[in-house]
Order: sequence, then C-alpha cells, then structure tokens
Amino acid sequence: MMTTSLEPGFRQGSAPSGVNILGISAFYHDSAACLVQDGKIIAAAQEERFTRKKHDASFPKHAVAYCLRAGGLTARQLPIVAFYEKPFLKFDRILHSYLACAPLGIRSFLKAIPLWIKEKIWMKELIKRELDYEGTVVFPEHHESHAASAFFPSPYQEAAFLTVDGVGEWTTTSFGFGKDNRVQIQAEIHFPHSIGLLYSAFTYYTGFRVNSGEYKLMGLAPYGEPKFKELILKELIDLKEDGSFKLNMRYFDYCVGLRMINRNFEMLFGGPPRKPESRLTQRDMDLAASIQEVTEEILFRMARHVRRQTGQRNLCLAGGVALNCVANGRILREGVFDNIWIQPAAGDAGGALGAALLTWHQYLEQPRLADGMKDSQRGSYLGPSYSRDEIRDFLAKQNVSFTELAEDSVPEAVADLIAAGKVIGWFQGRMEFGPRALGGRSIIGDARSSEMQEIMNLKIKFRESFRPFAPTVLRERVSDYFELDRESPYMLLVAPVAASRRLELSETQEKLFGLEKLLTLRSTIPAVTHVDYSARVQTVTDEDNPIYYRMIRKFEEKYGCPVIINTSFNVRGEPIVCSPEHAYLCFMRTNMDYLILGNFLLEKKDQKPLDKDIDWLKEFELD
Repeated sequence: MMTTSLEPGFRQGSAPSGVNILGISAFYHDSAACLVQDGKIIAAAQEERFTRKKHDASFPKHAVAYCLRAGGLTARQLPIVAFYEKPFLKFDRILHSYLACAPLGIRSFLKAIPLWIKEKIWMKELIKRELDYEGTVVFPEHHESHAASAFFPSPYQEAAFLTVDGVGEWTTTSFGFGKDNRVQIQAEIHFPHSIGLLYSAFTYYTGFRVNSGEYKLMGLAPYGEPKFKELILKELIDLKEDGSFKLNMRYFDYCVGLRMINRNFEMLFGGPPRKPESRLTQRDMDLAASIQEVTEEILFRMARHVRRQTGQRNLCLAGGVALNCVANGRILREGVFDNIWIQPAAGDAGGALGAALLTWHQYLEQPRLADGMKDSQRGSYLGPSYSRDEIRDFLAKQNVSFTELAEDSVPEAVADLIAAGKVIGWFQGRMEFGPRALGGRSIIGDARSSEMQEIMNLKIKFRESFRPFAPTVLRERVSDYFELDRESPYMLLVAPVAASRRLELSETQEKLFGLEKLLTLRSTIPAVTHVDYSARVQTVTDEDNPIYYRMIRKFEEKYGCPVIINTSFNVRGEPIVCSPEHAYLCFMRTNMDYLILGNFLLEKKDQKPLDKDIDWLKEFELD
C-alpha cells in the first residue's frame, strides 16, 4: 500500500476544496500524467503525443506541463504528486530475478542495473527536481493504480475488478473489489507467471514488436486456426479451473535475457521467429489464433472465479491485457457479469490516472458517489484542444489553403465527403487519453465501401493489409448493426455484426483460407467487418462528442447509414496526432483527401508540397 510522510499542515483524511493531485507514470511503457482536482479528472495525456516518439517511456515532462496548464497552476501549488508504482519494490524484483538465474543474463544485468541505480530508484528526488516541486510524493503499488483506474472512474458504487498486465513490481494479475471510496486487492499472481508476457512472447515470435504489436496479433488471429492451442496448454502453461496459472519457464528468456523466448520455445513450435516485415505465413496466423483462444480462456475462467469470490454483478478491468477487446467481448457475451467497464487507458498510461484517484479517495479518505449509469472519465477526451484562433494562426503561418466553414455546417459537409468516398482527417476538440481514437483525432471514411479497408491500410496508414478498422455508430442504432445491447464509448468491446447486415457467402468464398478471406464482402458495412464477422465497436452520443455525433447523424439522415469508419489519426509507427501541426503533416504525407481542423476544411489538391520534408517514414520505428 502507499507509504509517505505528509507535509506539515496537510493531514490524512483532510482535504480542503481546490486540491490538485498530479499522477505520473514513467520509465516502462507509455509515460503519462494526469491532473485530478477535488476528485474530478481535469486533464490526462501520454508523453508520446508531444515528443512524437511512440510509447515514449521517458519522464513525462511535456504531459506534466500540459496538465498543469490545463489546471492553471504550477507544480509548487500541488500538495501531492502520486507515482504509479513503488520503484524500490520493482528494483527488488529485478535484482532477485537476476540473482536467481546468475550467471545467466549477465549482459542484460549490466545493461539494466546501472540505469536503475543512477536514476530509476530515486524517483522521489527525480520528481522534485524535474518539477521544481517541494511537496509530498506518494507511491501506490502498480496494480493498486490499475485497480483504482478501473474502479474509481466507473459508473458503479461497488464492483469487482480484475487487473492483468505484463508485470508491475512483482504482481502480474490481481483481483478484488471496490466499494465507495476504497479498492481492496484479494488475490494476486506474481512474476514470472504472466498472461501479458505470454502473449508478448507470441507477439515477438510472429515478428511483431513487443508492447505495441499485440494489437496486430489479435487482428491476425481470425485468419488462422487454433492448431497450437493444445500444445500451448500442455507445454507452456498450467492453467487451473479458477484461471490461476503457472508458466513453464524453460521456454522463456524474459526473466534475465534480452529476448522473450529461448531456443526451447523455437524448437517446440518448429523454427525461429518470423523476421519483422517478412511475409506472413499460415503458420503465423495459426499461432495468433491459438494464443488468442488461450488468452480468452484464461480471462474467462478468471472472470468466473472473480464473480464467485466477490459476488459482485459489475466488473471493472485494467492492465494492458484489458485492451484485448476480443476477450472482453466474450466475457460480456457469456454473461459472467451483468456489466463491464474497461479503463480506456488500460495500460501503464492509465496508472497515472489511477494513482491520482487512489490518492484522493483512499489516501485522503475523500467520498465518492458513482453516477450508476455514466462513468466519470468524460469520454476520455482529456488531452489538449485548440481554439479557432490558434488553428487559424497556424494555417496562416504555414500559408495553407483552406475554406472556413460555419460551425453548424461542418457535420453535413463532412458527411457529404464521406459519402463521396473521400478519406478525411478529423481534428476536433480535446485529444483522447488512451490508445484509441474516439472522434477527437480520427481518420474517417465510408464503412459501406468495399475498397476502403485496403485504401486506408495501404495508402493512408502504410500498414499491413489485414489490419481491421473499427466502426463508430450512433448509440441509439448500435443494436441494429451489431449484436450489442449497450454502449461501447471507448472501442474496447468486440461484437458480431448483426445477422440482418451480413451477406451470404458463396460455396467458393466459404472455402477461402488465411489472407484469401480478406477481400470477401461479408456485410453491408464491409470496411469495418472482420473476417470472422466481428467488429471493434465504438458508440457515440450527443452528450459525449456533439460535433462527431451530429456528423454521423447527418450521414445517416442523408445516406441511410449510422456507421462510419474510425481509425486513429496517425500512420504506422507514429503516435496519434496532438496539435494542428501534427495533423497537417500527417495529412500532407499521406493520401488523405481532406482535413477538417475545427471548422477549417483543407483539400489535398489545393495544397503546396511540403518544403524540404524529412524522410519521415524513417523517423518513426515501424512496429
């Protein structure tokens, strides 16, 4: 639990109004900052959005600066800063792991330990130095922060929680329950036994980048058959009926090595890892299908056990594995819990938010009253926004050709462009917090188009053709197009496309295998229908994102469809755009047809080529 010494005049259980708490996550994956004022989430953002380094793990000084600006204060006005984990406890785990395996792992040891001794374990001093800060610093445990990020913003006054990731300090999986203003962890699974690291091992083995390629593995799974599922369950993992498990560590190298797997793993599955960027084989697809089914089975068993142990009707999820929206969808469809709420920034970035809320509610003992229907994360639109004047000034300085639209005409103008088969960069309001674009920084197109998936993958996103796109649908129409009876505002649930929207396949089409399935039309919204008839659904309401909602509503009124394509406003290897400058550069470097920045519409054919542009594809690490 959290340990600290309080500054004079600020005692536990007391909190005058106007108390700002800054949460920070850093130094592993997706560093981030979050500002909470009197229990309300004011601002949150990942460092990568400002530095343009994908999954930037450095100290989040730019994200912190943004959060402080959003709150109108300086670091010296903060009574408490909360860091999302305990550095000394994490260092203890790392040191014990190396000592247990010595002399194996000496190269990794010599690379990791000096950085920890020099900087990472001195987090309190680092925070005070970086922020010019003199107040209190508190350190919840990693999975406490995940649990808090799952429960406290949820719409439930009490609920079970399940947190699953790679590893925190020692914990890789935990469950418990939250009630009112407290969360309590009841059970944990410890390193080296980890679902997140098991999934990442297969991410690595199939040639994708660990900690970012897991999405690709999940998207690849429907093209394969789970031919290796029994082998995984027999050799790699001892899975119990309650979802607890142990990994067979003779196949893995991540404890002390520089790779996820070892030679034994390679021999078990018949060869070395796929080389990144090389051709995908049916074997790769079958491996993806196999580990996806194993992961779903583990999480399903865990969820059943958590329901039995807690007796709760509602479940909250966090941790990087909670971003596996296919598994989330199965838990929901199987009816293990009545309701599920998933933290939109479920990975380490969300730890910053969880640490801040845990400090407010549990450490300072401040009350919490849930809405019962609506969560308190405000649509996760917690990042920077830019005014009309700021956007106009940018366009003027760049000598950009644009048309300024009346604000109330933007929805119809964009709806008409979508219907005309155009690809549009959509930049409106506050940037999203978390890995999903939710209608603030999105690339949008016509879900009815049979060509749009290939166009957007290869000519806009510069990524693999098999990657699926997600739909945004009007909340009130979701059940007309998908087998989903509730909202999914954060794009974290996969649901089948409704039977009434599916197209019958010919006998020849039914026999297609692997990537041959890709171009077969399967529904009336083919651009967002995956090969297994599933879709990663985002619902939108007028309350959460008025202009985005009105644009899709206008598209339905004029063209009969309440569904559009929504993908993140970036290209492969690049973080989602944050500012008008980022959006303009991405627009100019791709084959997007139009860009809408607030109410300023840019058409590609009217733009001058970028002057002395960098070889930008080499600037970003492809993953």
